[in-house]
Amino acid sequence: QVQLVESGGGLVQAGGSLRLSCAASGRTASSYAMGWFRQAPGKEREFVAAISWNGGSTYYADSVKGRFTISRDNAKNTVALQMNSLKPEDTAVYSCAVSKYVSAGYRLATSFDSWGQGTQVTVSS
Repeated sequence: QVQLVESGGGLVQAGGSLRLSCAASGRTASSYAMGWFRQAPGKEREFVAAISWNGGSTYYADSVKGRFTISRDNAKNTVALQMNSLKPEDTAVYSCAVSKYVSAGYRLATSFDSWGQGTQVTVSS
């Protein structure tokens, strides 16, 4: 089992930036793809971004493409999400997750089997 701990959330004005980080321990997360999901109040959890086991491939939800960047450092067992040009609709709890697969092409939450507790991101207008 992998333990995941997110950090970096907070309150930011629209147009601002935040960088989320996720630290993994336990099972070697570096051997699998990792991703970020978010859940806003009253809404279902949605896919944000994913990165393959070696960082060679990345995928993004259309709503964040061009604004968010996912990256990973396997030496440190961490994955990050750089969020720029934030919008109020980006407000949500952001969680990182470890995939069951090495490829980043899986976007369903059921493709991920280890989850962090999440970090709140609030974007004010």
